[in-house]
Amino acid sequence: MSSEVPGPDDGDLPAARVETARIEDEMEQSYIDYAMSVIAGRALPDVRDGLKPVHRRILYAMNEAGVTSRSAHRKSSSIVGETMGDYHPHGDSAIYDTLARMAQDFSMRYPLVDGQGNFGSVDGDPPAAMRYTEARMAPIAEELMADIERDTVEFSSNYDDRLMEPDVLPAAFPNLLVNGSSGIAVGMSTNIPPHNLGEVIDATVELIETPDATVEDLMEHVKGPDFPTGANIVGRNAVHKAYKTGRGRVRVRAEFEVDEEEGRIVITELPFQQNKSRLVERIADDVNEGAIEGIRDLRDESDRDGIRVVVDLKRDAMAEVVKNQLLESHLERTFGVINLALVDGAPQVLDLKETLEHYVEHRRDVVRRRSRHELDEKEDRAHILEGRLKALEHVDSVVETIQDSEDRDAAKTALEADFGFSEAQAEHIVRMQLGSLTSMETQEIESEYADVTARIERLETILADPDELDAVIVDELRAIRDEYADERRTSFIEDAGTVTHEDLIPEEECVVVMSEDDYIKRMSLETFRAQNRGGKGIIGTGLKENDRVSSVFAANSHDYLLVFTNHGQIYELKTYEIPEMSRTARGKSAVNLLDLGDGEEIEAVVNTEDLDDDEFLTMVTRDGYIKRTAVDQFGNIRSTGIRAIRLEDGDELVDVEVTDGETDIVIGSRNGMAIRFDEGEARAMGRTARGVIGIDLREGDSVAGVAAIDADRHDWVLTVTENGYGKRSDLDEYRPQSRNGMGLVDIKTGDRNGPVVAIEAVTYGDHLLAMSGDGQIMRTRVEEISTVSRNTMGVIVMNLEADDRVASVDIVPEAAYADDEGVEDADTVDGDPVDSDAEPGADTE
Repeated sequence: MSSEVPGPDDGDLPAARVETARIEDEMEQSYIDYAMSVIAGRALPDVRDGLKPVHRRILYAMNEAGVTSRSAHRKSSSIVGETMGDYHPHGDSAIYDTLARMAQDFSMRYPLVDGQGNFGSVDGDPPAAMRYTEARMAPIAEELMADIERDTVEFSSNYDDRLMEPDVLPAAFPNLLVNGSSGIAVGMSTNIPPHNLGEVIDATVELIETPDATVEDLMEHVKGPDFPTGANIVGRNAVHKAYKTGRGRVRVRAEFEVDEEEGRIVITELPFQQNKSRLVERIADDVNEGAIEGIRDLRDESDRDGIRVVVDLKRDAMAEVVKNQLLESHLERTFGVINLALVDGAPQVLDLKETLEHYVEHRRDVVRRRSRHELDEKEDRAHILEGRLKALEHVDSVVETIQDSEDRDAAKTALEADFGFSEAQAEHIVRMQLGSLTSMETQEIESEYADVTARIERLETILADPDELDAVIVDELRAIRDEYADERRTSFIEDAGTVTHEDLIPEEECVVVMSEDDYIKRMSLETFRAQNRGGKGIIGTGLKENDRVSSVFAANSHDYLLVFTNHGQIYELKTYEIPEMSRTARGKSAVNLLDLGDGEEIEAVVNTEDLDDDEFLTMVTRDGYIKRTAVDQFGNIRSTGIRAIRLEDGDELVDVEVTDGETDIVIGSRNGMAIRFDEGEARAMGRTARGVIGIDLREGDSVAGVAAIDADRHDWVLTVTENGYGKRSDLDEYRPQSRNGMGLVDIKTGDRNGPVVAIEAVTYGDHLLAMSGDGQIMRTRVEEISTVSRNTMGVIVMNLEADDRVASVDIVPEAAYADDEGVEDADTVDGDPVDSDAEPGADTE
């Protein structure tokens, strides 16, 4: 017998049908099929009952097994086994994890499973094995299942076509919003927060009664998420955005109490889904690493009554600062709201009104189907009761007819023919017992018939009148609210901002001193009253042996500073982070503030408050190079600093000024030369560039500093020398030249004056702050320094001890200080006042 099926020895035979397909199309379609199976079959909840398939199948399996709130607890392994075997063939661990979560009162706002045993903890402890725990449905879960047997929802075949399972549960309350949901699908995710049952039901009733209600109207009822762990929502704007758009980022802050008298912070509620044990560990790690200061001890005193984490503070700690450090890193989390759910099997982001509208339509369909199902039952019952009443009216004839019939079938046929009974009525009558013919039974049938007909009229009204249908839904919702609603757990607090360490530091002008051995400190500027020129000043810092002052500068305690070093690096520094100490204190090591290298010293400081993006940082080096770089090139400065200028071997950065592109530059040299030119002659360059020559230095000379001259703001050029002498000269004394020239004589140096320390542009009201290497500080008004021409000796500014030298100077603008009451008298030298001008000399080009 021949066969068309090829055998193993038939060789290669042509295929009956060959289809050509692009592999890209096959992969795309396969991926889409997979993605949709994950989206609809696993990861996203249905907008109608707020459940994913695994949740729905667990509850339905418990309902079918009779494991309700009125039954005894059943082993979790039994529930998992029945769910897996009948409805959800995806592994027991996934099912048990879901069952356990539905029993956790810290995960579900209204748990759907009543668990008995260890179902995990807020510390992240896993549930006990399923063989050790027991569970049953929670009463509120039965409200999701209510009337499921009354043809209220569609059913589909289970995975092996043995059983039927519901596509959705009737859901007598809006579970999607009440308990929320989270999940990650393919290319999308959902994260819906839980809400207060009473608020959600009130909003649903509002929408049913007022279909034109806006999202804002509904938010009068739904105040915001209501997390099972309580805590606080910071501000309302993000909540409003989430309800209006379906997306938002809600800040949730722990509930805690700051007890300043006891010196501790007590945490009693945590943001939703925050692991308490891990929180305590992370706080302890930050304390040990120095990221959080002021904490002495940390204890977890939580018990079955609630959370209690105690943070003990050090005696000198600022409670507000510690509190805000904890808030910044640990006690505040962001809940990203993504209100994504399945609508008719397709994922859709919904606002608050749309979510409730879909639920209301579902309930209308459920109540409509339930009413139709009940109406059919009542009509069938009424039909039977009508037959019984008719039979009772003709009881003798009916009994006689039945007696005269050969068998039951003949009796039914005779009843249908003689009395007009239907087949169903005749079947019922022939099965009636004689005891049902009593008068008492007749009254009961008549009473039941009246009730049934009244119920039929009510059901017909519900099905015919949409308002009556909605009234039924509203009544049922309110009944559930009365039964299960409770008070809100999550409160709202206003975002008043956080109190940082900076907020608690008084805003004042400071003097910052740094030594060659990298000791740094700050002092109030008011510590140093203005003196007449020629004074010795007062002690500004204590120094250890062989250490000397390297720099001094003035700043506000709240300033953010750009600090430039001689190595061409730039660092960012907050003034208030520098330890405040007395005049005679040495200071503290700067290693915790600035990561300075060996031999690296601060040469210039720029206040970021003074910077605009269209301005430039103009830098000069010891060897006479100048470079301008746009301010916007200095963003994101690392803690280890970034390069501000490339230096050749042996060269160092000396000074930095802020310029606006139209400023004149004056570069002063150590030997008293100065050159003035337009800053435009040095084109703007990148951070790593070297720059161009600004001044042609004579052999043995080097740059002392740079001044940025704005004729509308400045009146003079001020020069200070190492031996404490200085002078003011009018701007006109420095005629503009081209860069890369030798310049003009600015001040005579020599044995008396010593080399130039600094050159500055100043105006009326400015103060000069000078500091010697031995730690003396003197502050004086610039008007105290005589105005003379260039190429002069100048006058004494600061009276120094033998072997002491001026190490650093800074200019304090008038706006930075309050008017002083009087001026301290100047010191004298050899009994004579040291305020006489030096003899002017001839200009030398």
